[in-house]
Amino acid sequence: MDLHEECGVFGIISPRAADVAGAAYYGLYALQHRGQESCGIVINDDGVFSSYKDLGLVSEVFTADTLSGLPRGNMAVGHVRYGTTGGNNRNNCQPIEVNHQKGKMALAHNGNLSNAAELRSRLELSGAIFHTTSDTETIAYIVTRERLRTSSIEDALSAAMYTLDGAYSLILMSSQKLICARDPYGFRPLCYGKTPDGMYVAASESCALKAIGASFERDLEPGEILVFGPEGMCSRREHCGRKDKKLCIFEYIYFARPDSVIDGVSVHGARLNAGRILARKHPAEADIVIGVPDSGMDAALGFSMESGIPYGIGLIKNKYIGRTFISPGQDTRLDQVRIKLSAVEESVRGKRIVLIDDSIVRGTTSRRIVKLLREAGAKEIHMRISSPPFLHPCYYGTDIDSREHLIACRHSVEETAVIIGADSLGYLPVAELCNLIGNHGYCSACFDGSYPTVVPEDTRKDRFEQKLSERRGASCATCE
Repeated sequence: MDLHEECGVFGIISPRAADVAGAAYYGLYALQHRGQESCGIVINDDGVFSSYKDLGLVSEVFTADTLSGLPRGNMAVGHVRYGTTGGNNRNNCQPIEVNHQKGKMALAHNGNLSNAAELRSRLELSGAIFHTTSDTETIAYIVTRERLRTSSIEDALSAAMYTLDGAYSLILMSSQKLICARDPYGFRPLCYGKTPDGMYVAASESCALKAIGASFERDLEPGEILVFGPEGMCSRREHCGRKDKKLCIFEYIYFARPDSVIDGVSVHGARLNAGRILARKHPAEADIVIGVPDSGMDAALGFSMESGIPYGIGLIKNKYIGRTFISPGQDTRLDQVRIKLSAVEESVRGKRIVLIDDSIVRGTTSRRIVKLLREAGAKEIHMRISSPPFLHPCYYGTDIDSREHLIACRHSVEETAVIIGADSLGYLPVAELCNLIGNHGYCSACFDGSYPTVVPEDTRKDRFEQKLSERRGASCATCE
């Protein structure tokens, strides 16, 4: 698996001073699977902001000493990041903090704007100076600009949402309010809950609510703005219904944790459904069904339940290694696959195996896993994928940005099977995606090319960094 998702967001507001940094820590820890490049927490202590952000995993950045040095407060917003737009450097760590004429703001963002380059260009021409290469700073600029024209931060955010296009689940903190917003398409998940002692909590996934003992209340509707402040909670829905719902289907296939529930649908249940469908559409004569940890395990169980082939553990994951996609270089990625997974020889030796994984992107990781099982003595390997083939780039927060790197764009299913070393290969049919989650609107553009928004002209992940380099080069040429 070589994919990654944009990030995870978390926010909490308490009626009294509390250890909100500790709560944010545990919430982010539960969301670690959504981003492993960097993390950060901003605490609001009666209008005084304190923050700590750095590159690394949550447990590495927030040591016991670091957490003990953070103040108590009545609000906090946190973020874990894997940048699909913008480089991996400290400047891009979130939440982004802004001081402006009418106060302060901290902003955490999950998703990608499809019109980020256009908006950023306009802002730069009007005099804005960017300090990061992330499109989250573009959102912060637009919200701040609107805040100077409006009477409240929620009015500013609502006005900004008419300008923003694409995917954004936001948690925004001002001096007195915690505000959550989900884009009108609902590309990325966002939910909220409540603790027994009266704290309100918002997060990308319900698993983060459970991590701090909060009860799940509900998901935000696409386009909804939820405001928590001195007057209590208020829901604003002026953006609801402006667009057809387009939740990313890959949240259910791969990104989200199996114990999360998104828009009323169990992630675990959706993956079981995928396995059952695979067993019907692409049956195989085999002795055992095994899943690639972690996101292939539920679908493997579903395949086993539908086919009657015994389910077994054939691959063991080293729990102290992050997902393979966190390494930018192909050589490093291969090295991580070698130490990340190992085969259970007793389970696979001499067996005909159905191997379930969530996707194939380049084919590199799949080829290595098949080789591991061959070396462990597997007799046959029939690979089944719980998603359709990737044929198109994604502009909404999933790092699929070049058709030339997608193996399904260059090879048939049969050719791909040969390349990865499998005896056979079967994908989940695109037409069956609706059967994973029932009657819910979803985005499947990476599989079928049906984009809900206008496709941006410049789709490079490092487009803002390239632009900066070009400017520097032009300046040097002028000086010479």
